[in-house]
Amino acid sequence: MPLLQEDERYMRRSLRLARRGMGKVSPNPMVGAIIVRSGEVIAEGYHHRFGSDHAEIKAIKKAWGGIEGATLYVNLEPCCHWGKTPPCVDAVIREGIKRVVIGTLDPNPLVNGKGVEILERHGITVEIGVLEEAARRLNEVYFKYIVTGLPFTTLKYAQSLDGRIATAKGDSHWISSERSRRFAHRLRSQHDAIMVGIGTVLIDNPLLTVRWVKGKNPLRIVLDSQLRILPSAHVLSAEEDTVIATTDLCDRRKIEEIKKRGKEVLVTQRSKDGRVELRPLMKSLAERGISSILVEGGREVITSLLKERLVDRMVIITAPLITGKGVEGIGDLGIDELKKAIKPSSVHVRRIGEDIIFDLRL
Repeated sequence: MPLLQEDERYMRRSLRLARRGMGKVSPNPMVGAIIVRSGEVIAEGYHHRFGSDHAEIKAIKKAWGGIEGATLYVNLEPCCHWGKTPPCVDAVIREGIKRVVIGTLDPNPLVNGKGVEILERHGITVEIGVLEEAARRLNEVYFKYIVTGLPFTTLKYAQSLDGRIATAKGDSHWISSERSRRFAHRLRSQHDAIMVGIGTVLIDNPLLTVRWVKGKNPLRIVLDSQLRILPSAHVLSAEEDTVIATTDLCDRRKIEEIKKRGKEVLVTQRSKDGRVELRPLMKSLAERGISSILVEGGREVITSLLKERLVDRMVIITAPLITGKGVEGIGDLGIDELKKAIKPSSVHVRRIGEDIIFDLRL
């Protein structure tokens, strides 16, 4: 088999291994590693969870029969700095690996080509850019977080064929099918946090957990500029972590009441119309290690995020229903010409039962 085809075959396996860490390694990237000697795989590894051994170290520890002279395949450039674990490049050099094939460079300023430089300085052959597009897409959350200092933000909502997320009376239970709702819970488990507006909490009183699938419950964030949240809200009574983002327009006495229930109140900047200022809030959340946020509405939150150009991905579940007059999923964006419409950079369409899922990157 030609070397390039062989490299791509092992890199695809590395990407599949890396994906096993989804929802567990944040804010670290998902990484898989394979060690090949004389055309035979002698070890595999992936980054299991934040703070644990990196993929390269996992693979090295599992290798049999000696590693010297072998080739390492890894979807992201090996790290060269101390964090919660030692630099991976040190282990690669120490074990005598002679060739390293990398999917893409790590945009982290502490790495970003430095790992490659160190390997090459020690006589190791390095190949970069094998299945690079797939490697970058796999870690799109990490890339956005590291490069911009903002979380990767996904909008998710269910709508009828005529674009309604609720009837005129506000009924939205349930627009999508049970299978689609299970898919939505899986999506929750893949994000660090889930965000809704106070309107959604007052109307639907959601739990915002992943109870229908296996996985870690995300941090729950409620946008509530005046602290209108009720004591009976599930997000205040359940054990999972909750942050209420508010402004100086709130009743300070309610802050203490919420804190006594073990929930956090974050007083943030407010916009001219008195709402929570979204960009500074997103920046603050990223600084505490939140690299991805799933936003589940409602319309005002969805519209505001789109206006602010803070959306990276949209997942729209469209059910075969027609409601007529009702609540639109997206409000006025100030777009008066089609040429000014928001156009996704990629579109993926799939079907779950009778529902159609549009998965867009902006």
